[in-house]
Amino acid sequence: MGLMELCREAFGASDLYEVLGVRHEASGDEVRRGYHKISLRVHPDRAPAEGKEEATRRFQILGQVYAVLSDQEQRALYDEQGIVDEESDTLSQDRDWEEYWRLLFKKVTVEDIENFEKTYKGSEEELADVKAAYEDFKGDMDKIMGSVLCVDYTDEPRIRAIIQQAIDSGELPVHKAFIKESKQKMNARKRRAEKEAEEAEKTREELGLGEGDDGLKALIQSRNKDRKREMDDFLAQMEAKYGNQSKKGGKKTAPKKGKK
Repeated sequence: MGLMELCREAFGASDLYEVLGVRHEASGDEVRRGYHKISLRVHPDRAPAEGKEEATRRFQILGQVYAVLSDQEQRALYDEQGIVDEESDTLSQDRDWEEYWRLLFKKVTVEDIENFEKTYKGSEEELADVKAAYEDFKGDMDKIMGSVLCVDYTDEPRIRAIIQQAIDSGELPVHKAFIKESKQKMNARKRRAEKEAEEAEKTREELGLGEGDDGLKALIQSRNKDRKREMDDFLAQMEAKYGNQSKKGGKKTAPKKGKK
């Protein structure tokens, strides 16, 4: 069975980009981020014993999808002809896809995240991400706020101002979902965010946790399954952006093609 058939069977998707949840025009970083985000959800380590085999199969398929879309020649072939070269070394059946995954993504600490947030907010990178999210989601602020890194509902006026300025300058098109968003929807988004913040604070107090890194780590670990999934998604985005950047700004090291 070829990769396209495997994707339809395992993910219900007939398009490689759809499997990773990214646009066909996505940059290499966006493809990588999409791969990491989905891989955290289907990683075999997160599956119960009875679902381990299926999770492993899906994880392997996902690795193959990323291997194709991260290879310049393979991606060009897929984009131009809609086919995958099943005989290429990129899709070697002998490859250890979990080891491949671990070579791509290093462990990210709470301190890494906090340091990244300080430099990310207000940066050109954030500006580009906000504009891309606006176009990707056709002005839907629920999805925009859920997509842009390091933001909560208190950042919404700033994010809106960035988008509005770009619209006024003609850099971004006008989307009805943005300019016509109802106050009811805005308030519902704010209430959801406030409720999540209150629940996190309540849990922290109940566990007697401090405000430092150790307390934050313990709080993250104590969240329920749904909240943990949301945090995993956030970490996936952070690691995809931050993971291969050395503290000294050194060169990135990429895994060799076809390495077992």
